Amino acid sequence: MASEESLQFAEHLRQSNHLTKTSGHGDPAEQGGSDRRQGKLWELTDLSAGEFAEEAARFYGLECVALQDMLSAPPRVASFSQRFLREMMVFPYQSADGTPVLAVADPTDMAARRAAEIVLGAGVAVKVASFEDLTVALNLRLGDEDVEAGGDGATRQPREDDIESLRDLASGAPVVRAVNDLLEKAVELRASDIHIEPFHTGLVVRMRIDGLLRPVAAPVGVLPQAVISRIKIIASLNIAERRLPQDGAARLRAGRSDVDIRVAIMPTQHGESAVIRILPKDRGLLVVEKLGFSPADDATLRRLLTLPHGMIVITGPTGSGKTTTLATILSILNEPVRKILTIEDPVEYEIPGVNQSQIKPTIGLTFAAALRSFVRQDPDVIMVGEVRDSETAHVAIHAALTGHLVLTTLHTETAAAAVPRLLDLGVEGYLLRSTLRAVVAQRLVRQLCERCKLPKMLTEADLAEDPRLGAFGFRAGETIAEPCGCERCGGMGYRGRLGVFEILELTNDLRQMISEKTDGLKIDETAIRAGMTTMLDDGIAKCRAGLTSPAEIFRVTTGR
Repeated sequence: MASEESLQFAEHLRQSNHLTKTSGHGDPAEQGGSDRRQGKLWELTDLSAGEFAEEAARFYGLECVALQDMLSAPPRVASFSQRFLREMMVFPYQSADGTPVLAVADPTDMAARRAAEIVLGAGVAVKVASFEDLTVALNLRLGDEDVEAGGDGATRQPREDDIESLRDLASGAPVVRAVNDLLEKAVELRASDIHIEPFHTGLVVRMRIDGLLRPVAAPVGVLPQAVISRIKIIASLNIAERRLPQDGAARLRAGRSDVDIRVAIMPTQHGESAVIRILPKDRGLLVVEKLGFSPADDATLRRLLTLPHGMIVITGPTGSGKTTTLATILSILNEPVRKILTIEDPVEYEIPGVNQSQIKPTIGLTFAAALRSFVRQDPDVIMVGEVRDSETAHVAIHAALTGHLVLTTLHTETAAAAVPRLLDLGVEGYLLRSTLRAVVAQRLVRQLCERCKLPKMLTEADLAEDPRLGAFGFRAGETIAEPCGCERCGGMGYRGRLGVFEILELTNDLRQMISEKTDGLKIDETAIRAGMTTMLDDGIAKCRAGLTSPAEIFRVTTGR
């Protein structure tokens, strides 16, 4: 039941326009005292932890205490149980004049005050501290107590039998807000991944934005193990398991967006590392015009998709956009007259009307096992997330032979390299000649920010400074676009990515070259002579169109 003082404080915050959200039920003022530490009330405000503490101190007429003051004073935590201090969110210490002080997050919590007076004696001074500062102070000082009691400074992390305390800490307002803020920031910056890495100096957080990692501020005032535990709770993982890697998933709302996340936890020297893959639920991404195909390649791809059977392979390294291209192709093929089945790891894009399955190796549902069942489901189109082994390759080839259009991905550097790779997986040459229709190779390059990109006329000095420009056909007097940097793109000069592609269509001449000793380089040369546009050529055309810069194309396609 909310106390009268808590309700008055909630009303004060509302009148000050600090209450910006509701928890979904009732008046926020009525919820103000529903949580012992006012954590619920804080979550409904637009105030930081420090600002909330200052506002509470002013309202209740108390002094506010900073983290540094609490840490520099002699602690009095030994007289209390750890559970009491953490649940009540209080930190007892001794001031310079010898007066016992109780730092609290909620000044209306009279039970905590009475307990402190019983232990420390009458005359305990009460001061207000932020939730985050109290969490840090308790973690540090209770950690010190653990070291003294054990006589061994080896463990500041929670023990195996301290899982419940860690779970409680991970569910506390500071940790919940810290993780939510990270997710919201990632969505706001259009990041594809969040990397949370523990080192001896603390957590390091980086976000992959437009393909490149960018450091961001790590959560402050929260225990690193609590952050990782919170992520595990979100992804329904075992927070007690800290020795083995774990993978999980969740669907949640970050800011104003609904996102799916994939979580990968890996033990490291200084704790557990977490990588969160963010998958936006934006169906607008699956539009072929947004991928970046040239008009000629777009026409070739659409013609290939009219084929009744055969195999089309998408190749490229990890993170090159293969899954997005496959999902976009499925969106094109997704018509009521076709039955489409997919087996993926994981299902990244949900496409209405398409029967999508996710592999579960622990119960025997592998790519190969699913494919065998698919052919009995009378499909028209089959999508295999990735050909990883010989068994999957053979089943996919036979599915293409029996009258299905099979789409899949493969990890190779170029389109031509997919042929020797499939042969290396044990596919017979005569089967490959009969089933392989085309290979699409791709990379993702950063797109110049439309708001701040600048035109630049190349000079002889530019060509001399970077000989690659001349080697790839740029001439003096030609105008290109260069990155500049503005508020919209975060000063990077780039915003968003688009693909550069090459489509290797299997002609009769190329099929005759497929044998057990096929040379990918010779296939590549023959295809180029026949008119295939390489990824580098496609990238240079996009440079001339002002979509990206030569430096970006060289970085992605030549590695320099």
